[in-house]
Amino acid sequence: MIDITLPADQTEGTTNVVGTWFKAVGDRVAANDPLLEITTDKVTVEIAAPADGVLTEILKQEGEQVEMGDVLGRLTVGGSDGQTVGRTDGQAVGGSEGQTVGRSDGRTVGELSPAVRRLLKEHGLDPAAIAGTGSGGRITVEDVARHLASSARPPVGPSDRLRPHSSMRRTIADHMVRSMATAPHVTSVFEADLSAVMAHREASQAAFEARGAKLTYTAYFVQATVAAIKAVPEANSRWHDDGLEVFDEIHVGIATSLGTGGLIVPVLRNAEGLDLEATARGVQDLAQRARAGRLSPADVQGGTFSLSNHGVSGSLVATPIIINQPQSAILGIGKLEQRPVVRGGQILARPMLYVTLTIDHRVLDGFSANAFLTRWVETIEAWRQEGP
Repeated sequence: MIDITLPADQTEGTTNVVGTWFKAVGDRVAANDPLLEITTDKVTVEIAAPADGVLTEILKQEGEQVEMGDVLGRLTVGGSDGQTVGRTDGQAVGGSEGQTVGRSDGRTVGELSPAVRRLLKEHGLDPAAIAGTGSGGRITVEDVARHLASSARPPVGPSDRLRPHSSMRRTIADHMVRSMATAPHVTSVFEADLSAVMAHREASQAAFEARGAKLTYTAYFVQATVAAIKAVPEANSRWHDDGLEVFDEIHVGIATSLGTGGLIVPVLRNAEGLDLEATARGVQDLAQRARAGRLSPADVQGGTFSLSNHGVSGSLVATPIIINQPQSAILGIGKLEQRPVVRGGQILARPMLYVTLTIDHRVLDGFSANAFLTRWVETIEAWRQEGP
């Protein structure tokens, strides 16, 4: 037998939940065939078969949380289709460890994992009363949790509905709560005039697109962020109890909406060495692969600073934007709109937006945050044809 494990390098500081098993016990698989998905608040990772053989055991059911190195299942090398496969403890699959429970309508609810059986026993539940959503009708830990929650609350009225949390939403929530509990959040707010950037973009975007690079405002925002970090290096850091780790390389995480209530933060690496066109190419590539579900675990790891362009969905100011731990700050970009401003004693309409910097107050103070935003705004408002 070969253990199917969760590799130690697949995720970074996130909760890992078994998603979908693509194979059932007894199915023949080939090496590198996808066996199951692991979901986090960042990415969905496929775990592949380590060799040719037959899937002998499924030890972690859909909806169960798993840790690095956990054995998810076992594969028998060279087994035959449909055979009863023995376990290392002498039991056959389908015995008490993989118990199948009948329903009153003659159907079965599938094999019960140890975690599910423990929950059923603790709460005195009848498995036949619980609808299983796992592979082959199996009852998952989430199914039991939903059953317990629905039993504890008043009946849902005809105009109400309960929508179970996705694994991504649950882990995002946990990450946000832990961040607020870890770092004292403080937000500074500036505004910026994008007249120079808009003029440069209008003059340059056709040439950029002819070379295969879509020139978005985000590319300018990343460039201004690099300039601001160079002015205030502590914004690109990580707090430790015995000191502050300040990074020379700038890896910018760019919050990207998936359009289904999910959010992912792919990382543009070494932004300090990129010009505007290379930045635009990098931003375009990450956004396309994020929305197509083609990011790898490496694409969402190692960020040192994050940017949230929340204004694309209409908000003027969002505060505080929760810091992506273990980073020390996050930049927020509000909606771009024409607003009246005073220039040279005249009231003019200018393309304006609010920009915020939320900081870990253990690392930065208000003076540092304002210095960061001052440099950021200066870079945007003084953009020349060749950029900063």
